[in-house]
Amino acid sequence: MTESATFTRMDESTLDDWMIIGRETAANQSRVPEKILSLLGDLADITDGFGTDQLTHCLQTAARAEADGADDEVVVAALCHDIGKAISVPNHPGIAAAILQPYVRKDVYEMIRVHQDFQGQHYYHHFGGNPEARETHRDSLTPDEFTLAARFADDWDQTSFDPDYPTPGLDHFADRVRAVFSQAKFM
Repeated sequence: MTESATFTRMDESTLDDWMIIGRETAANQSRVPEKILSLLGDLADITDGFGTDQLTHCLQTAARAEADGADDEVVVAALCHDIGKAISVPNHPGIAAAILQPYVRKDVYEMIRVHQDFQGQHYYHHFGGNPEARETHRDSLTPDEFTLAARFADDWDQTSFDPDYPTPGLDHFADRVRAVFSQAKFM
């Protein structure tokens, strides 16, 4: 049986209420990775003119990161980098980064947060955008964060729209998704 807090307004809450909420939240943490896997599955329905659906693109991006020896947090972030497109394409990097932030280290969060501007080097010029938009992040990122974001965009993300690429299924990454999203690093 689940416990419930007794307040109807936060300004009337008690420490006991928040202890209940904390216990219940922790007990239900397993729903997070399953929701992530579900949202990733939803990307199979989004093509938006690309040669692959967005799930395939994300799977290919993660597979390339994995093949290059990236650690599990980077591989899972690569898998989830476009998860925001299930909600809103224009601000998908911010959505994906916000979802990942409590579960990954800062350089991985930053890699996803800035990925569109970094990837823009490969296509912004087609519609009059600044192909050097990544440079606007140079002062706000550490050199290691900048290097990781560039590697992600140049080596894994922008190369992953190939319908003939040997792409693993979502099940291939499911255990890593569950491990990364099993516990927030901060609240």
